[in-house]
Formats: sequence, C-alpha cells, structure tokens
Amino acid sequence: MSSQRYFPNYFETIAETINGIDPEALERAATMVRQAHHSGKKVILAGNGGSAAMASHVAVDLTKTAGIRAINFNEADLLTCFANDYGYEHWVARALGFYADPGDLAVLISSSGASQNIVNGAEQASAMGLAVISLSGFSPDNPLRRLGDLNLWAASDSYNIVEMTHHVWLLAIVDYLTETDG
Repeated sequence: MSSQRYFPNYFETIAETINGIDPEALERAATMVRQAHHSGKKVILAGNGGSAAMASHVAVDLTKTAGIRAINFNEADLLTCFANDYGYEHWVARALGFYADPGDLAVLISSSGASQNIVNGAEQASAMGLAVISLSGFSPDNPLRRLGDLNLWAASDSYNIVEMTHHVWLLAIVDYLTETDG
C-alpha cells in the first residue's frame, strides 16, 4: 500500500476509535477526577510500557495544568523493587497498598485489559475503597474492563491505535478540567 493510502487510512482508523466513545463517559471520568480533588484526595495513574509513559504525562498535566494532585508509579527503583520482592504481577497492587488512601482515584491503563499487574491493581484499589477508572482495548470482555467504576474501552486490537486513543481521551479530560468550572 502506498503512503498516499496508508496514512489517511491509519488516521481515519484512529479518529474513528477516538470518536467511538460516548462523550458522557469522558465527562463522568472528569467528574470523578474533580470529586477526588475536591475531597482532598489524589489521582494515581499506572500502566505498562507506552501506557506507563502516558500515565506520567497525564499525571504531570493534571498537576501542573489542572491543579489536581496526581502521581504515577514510574520510578525505576519502585517498580524494580516491588516487582522483585512481590512479583511483577503484584507490584501495582502492592504500590497502591503503600501509597493510596481511601477515597483516592486510581486510573489504570492496559491496552489489552489483560495485564495481570494492572488487573490485580484494580482489585486492590477497589478493596481499599478507591474509585477506579480503567482504560483498555482489544477484547470487549477483557478482565480489566469488568473491574472499574468507569471503564473506557477503545474498540481496536492494535496497540498503537489503543494507546493513541487512550492518550487523546485522557488529555481531553485534562483540558476539559482546565477549561470548565466545577
């Protein structure tokens, strides 16, 4: 396929996936972030790989741009220590156990929705009384999608399409929070 066809088709697929969400779901996510903030709580973001990078970006933008306290678990020493001591599949849950407070909001991101460390983190967050927003893609019945209080699902089985969609949705939420009163 020539670039004259590939790139327009690719961008059309991304646009369709981004627009495949009900805007009310994004508004509800923004409301959950705002409620945590107004209650004096924090937003905790976690993911793997590209989703971890996204979690870092969004945490910084929530804090700097929207004035909402947000953290992420991307410190190499934290991740490697907890993964070594508790197993990779448990490190997010254990980090939440140490850093989260009841009433915080966990935003957990897994393109496949099947990353065991993120699934275990969602279960831990719920057990601790945290609200959970999950972001996933791939199978509509993936494990993570069943665990959040709000589940934002990208209808694609391509990692890059799902990650780009999640990133746009999350940054749109940051911009919405920055530009609206509430």
